[in-house]
Amino acid sequence: MHNPNLTKTDIETAEQYRKAAEKGDADAQFELGHMYGVGIGVPQDNTEAARWYRKAAEQGHVWAQDNLGVLYAMGAGVPKDYAEAAKWMEKAANKGHPTAQRHLGNMYADGYHYQQDEVEAARWYRKAAEQGHPKAQFSLGNVSHMGVGVPQSSADAAQWFTKAAWQGHVEAQHNLSVMYARGDGVSQDYIESLIWALLSAKGGYKKAKELCDRLLANMTDEQIDEARQRTRVS
Repeated sequence: MHNPNLTKTDIETAEQYRKAAEKGDADAQFELGHMYGVGIGVPQDNTEAARWYRKAAEQGHVWAQDNLGVLYAMGAGVPKDYAEAAKWMEKAANKGHPTAQRHLGNMYADGYHYQQDEVEAARWYRKAAEQGHPKAQFSLGNVSHMGVGVPQSSADAAQWFTKAAWQGHVEAQHNLSVMYARGDGVSQDYIESLIWALLSAKGGYKKAKELCDRLLANMTDEQIDEARQRTRVS
């Protein structure tokens, strides 16, 4: 069966990366691992992805270290091993890699390899969030709203949800909409609430569509028109 991902251009790119990777180029090793991981230019193969990520990771490539850790956490291409996952994620996280920091936060939050530690999870989420990582900002918003691992603060939660929402994180947009509707951590503002609900729904988040329906039923035409004009969503 024809694989639409195996285009001539991508195959040629993969071969170029392979030549450099075989000479020890860490960036090329990472890129080749990524191509195997997603099946672009080469057949999808997690075992090969892990093999090339490992070569780059052993040279200190932080993206490869984190991706290899993820493969170990998933048991994709390598046996599932949370200790190995944590080892590689830690290497990248300690070098400031925000995605690895968020992944490490998840490991602490869920008690994978480490003893479950909500404070440590929040600490790693914050490190990534302060670097602008939207998923970490969303996670930090959640724990701030619930008071898990950090003091409860709806205002802090709204701040972090806002940062993630502006980067297009649909769940953060939904949560921020709810907070504006309730006046939770922010001044109650139905127009702002509808704006974020519309954006979240436009991004495909199903709960946001239900929220939009509830808001629309309780807002004036003028409020609705203003919200739609500001979001350019009809």
